[in-house]
Amino acid sequence: MFVSENLSVNAQGHLMIGKNDAVELAKQFGTPLYVMDEALIRKNCRIYKNAMDRYYGGQGLILYANKAFCTLYTCRIAKEEGLGLDVVSGGELYTAIKAGFPMEKVCFHGNNKTREELELAVENRVGHIIVDNIYELELLESIAAKAGIVQDIMFRIKPGIDAHTHSYIQTGQIDSKFGVALENGEAFEIIEKAVKMQNVRVTGVHCHIGSQIFDLEPFCQAAEVMMQFIGDLKDKLGLEIRELNLGGGYGIMYTRKDDPIEYDRYIEHVSEVVKAAAEKRGVKLPFIYMEPGRSIVASAGITLYTVGGIKDIKGVRKYISVDGGMCDNPRYIMYESEYEAVVANDAAAERTELATIAGKCCESGDILIKDTMMPSVYVGDIIAVEATGAYNYSMSSNYNRIPRPAVVAVNDGEARVVVKRETYEDLIRNDI
Repeated sequence: MFVSENLSVNAQGHLMIGKNDAVELAKQFGTPLYVMDEALIRKNCRIYKNAMDRYYGGQGLILYANKAFCTLYTCRIAKEEGLGLDVVSGGELYTAIKAGFPMEKVCFHGNNKTREELELAVENRVGHIIVDNIYELELLESIAAKAGIVQDIMFRIKPGIDAHTHSYIQTGQIDSKFGVALENGEAFEIIEKAVKMQNVRVTGVHCHIGSQIFDLEPFCQAAEVMMQFIGDLKDKLGLEIRELNLGGGYGIMYTRKDDPIEYDRYIEHVSEVVKAAAEKRGVKLPFIYMEPGRSIVASAGITLYTVGGIKDIKGVRKYISVDGGMCDNPRYIMYESEYEAVVANDAAAERTELATIAGKCCESGDILIKDTMMPSVYVGDIIAVEATGAYNYSMSSNYNRIPRPAVVAVNDGEARVVVKRETYEDLIRNDI
């Protein structure tokens, strides 16, 4: 009935997330409201960690991709569950620092890291910086020299794999703003230059082919290509690559038509490719990193809204307007992403009407779900949009000067605010 395993209906017909009544959460904390199920987040962390231990004998580390949902709260969960972190900006890195996260388990990504961001990373002894380009390599060498350290680095490689997903979230092809390509030789050339430097140490290579991918084959292909490249680096440069970061991108169920693969199967199948290639090329099995983000937090989250105006344009479309929209979930207007919704106060009701759930922003494209089957909906109803735990809060904005919603974490029937709701005063705090 629901796309996420943690959702159910109670005796009152209300939507439950874990052991919490969604209608009561809306009453207590207001709407719009992000709700995160901590038990499911931790369960997903353990699925990945256990699979990595099983298929790589403990010679691997899961890095939570912080961009999916970055808060002090999620950094602390990742730390407690024994994961590392993938950060992509100074802000994400600063959040990890303030959360007391062990910096040796942090990988710092990004295609255009600033001097200030790199200095922050070096100063705090980040475990690995994933170098994207020659300019960054030279800048990092000078920063590390000034700090008097040798910084461990990996290089982001474009393996030339076609990931079957939306073009905006494909990242492994040669025409991508990320990384250096294998096809034209630039990946080999930049590593050849790096091994001659004094203040960086090449420990590994990294690739990430895209997001929301439902096929095993592209991940296996990417692993094969990267292992062959590791073999080439040993043969041509005498460089022993100790670490391989294979990124993330594992698909999740947003709608009932999605058919995701069990997360541990990705690790199982890729491990077979990596081990076979290592033996064939005569290289040591590298320490493996993987970077799931969406698949850890997306299904753990819902967003609650209160229905306002309902507009039935005869023969055209029925609009159900809610008190949020593209400011708290811009994924539809960016990618035409699809979601499922339920009336939280009548969660078992039969879906009899075709309707479009619209936001309150001053944009015609401010849609949350277009043309979806819904039950009869009335002003004041609470609508829950499912699987909003990833890239909703992270991508939220103050467009139209709308304050961002609160984030509430639920666990074993308890609920607590982990991110406060913004106020109008927050909106003008930096105005002069």
